[in-house]
Amino acid sequence: MKNHIFFFLFGNLALTLTCSIKADVRLPSIIGDHMVLQKESNVTIWGWANPAEKVQVIPSWDDSITETSADSGGSWSVSILTPNAGGPYSMQVAGSNSIELKDILIGEVWVCGGQSNMEWSGNHGLQQCKDEAPNANDPNIRFFHIPKTTARFPQDRCEGSWEVCTPEEMMRFSAVGYFFGKQLRQKLGAPVGLINSNWGGTPAEVWTPRELVESDSELQVAASQIQPFAWWPKDAGLCYNAMIHPITSYRIAGAIWYQGESNVDIAYAYEKLFTKMIGAWRTAWKQNFPFYFVQIAPYSYGKPSVCPLLREAQTKSAYHPNTGMVVISDLVDDVKNIHPNNKRDVSLRLANYALSATYGHKNIPHRSPQYSRMEIEGQKIRVFFDNAESGLVARGGGPNEFYVAGENGKFLPASATIDGSTVLVFTEKITQPVAVRFGFSNTAIPNLFSNEGLPVNLFRTDQYLMSNLKDTH
Repeated sequence: MKNHIFFFLFGNLALTLTCSIKADVRLPSIIGDHMVLQKESNVTIWGWANPAEKVQVIPSWDDSITETSADSGGSWSVSILTPNAGGPYSMQVAGSNSIELKDILIGEVWVCGGQSNMEWSGNHGLQQCKDEAPNANDPNIRFFHIPKTTARFPQDRCEGSWEVCTPEEMMRFSAVGYFFGKQLRQKLGAPVGLINSNWGGTPAEVWTPRELVESDSELQVAASQIQPFAWWPKDAGLCYNAMIHPITSYRIAGAIWYQGESNVDIAYAYEKLFTKMIGAWRTAWKQNFPFYFVQIAPYSYGKPSVCPLLREAQTKSAYHPNTGMVVISDLVDDVKNIHPNNKRDVSLRLANYALSATYGHKNIPHRSPQYSRMEIEGQKIRVFFDNAESGLVARGGGPNEFYVAGENGKFLPASATIDGSTVLVFTEKITQPVAVRFGFSNTAIPNLFSNEGLPVNLFRTDQYLMSNLKDTH
């Protein structure tokens, strides 16, 4: 009897080992039916097989055969050239088994990252998405949604599948991502693939490789000051490892980003952190892709001036190469709601930035007026702006949210008048002004715009401690 048991167990073990040794060719989840591949690019197709197993990749757009062999660990990859936008196509991946991928489009691929304002969808109650749903049947827009998960070390795989845009799929996808993609789809006439990788409440640290945070003493201190919450991660690298690293071999056109609310308490370190994160993503993708992001909105945080300091850090980040920021201070209807309802116009500003800066479309205003310099003219300060060549306009009265300080460093509300593309700021209470601030509080919603309708970005010309400007919002 014992011998029978021994041979039964041994036989099952041998069968298990035989099955594990023979591994079919496998693909990551992001390479599948309905995917969008970046047009006119060398794209990577990769996966796993038996060590030394030969793998062939045959795309239908040219029927070329690209062959490789899996390495000693079973990994393989090939690079194939994609045509101009179009489809649908198919692709065969063959080794010991054969996989046929169907309904492949060639177009523009964008990653949609950040926290809750990027995550927010029609299923969160956004009326704009509910209104859009009847129009959301578009087979040339595809969604890939990465589930929320974390990992201590960089992962090679993530879950998910490409889905064709339908009203139901649109309602569960990022509203900012969808409206951004729809605008690109209409203006470029090309299919658009959108990869959703975001998680509400997360600080930028979790989207940054851990070693970049731990190797910098300032970033280490800042990370330690983030308040922990039970329902979302806070430690460096956790989301990068699980939700970004697995897709970094997938060729993209660029990334859009909406985040910062969870970093307002450590604004002093945000520019360094954020630009390191962007650099790390580009390094991992081996692409210097465009990275466009949304400046956080006015909100009543309950702590003085944390919001403008974070927005100031974001503004500095936007000066880094191939990076751009859109200002949305005018798209807020309730400063007690950290999730502004108007996601469509946020998306259109991101799309306009991409259309102009990435795709070369002409005459599309996409950069908000930005402080350039100031000149003191007696009791007044003249403020000069970049991106205001066509002039400035105030809506609903004279320009508001200006403050001026004298030698004592105390800021007082000031009047302002528009003079072409400059603004003259003054108050009778200060005879020798030295500094000016604009929109520099948590809840300020200024009324100053470019003639094209883009809001002027907040600024300050001083570096005083923020306690000298009362901000109780």
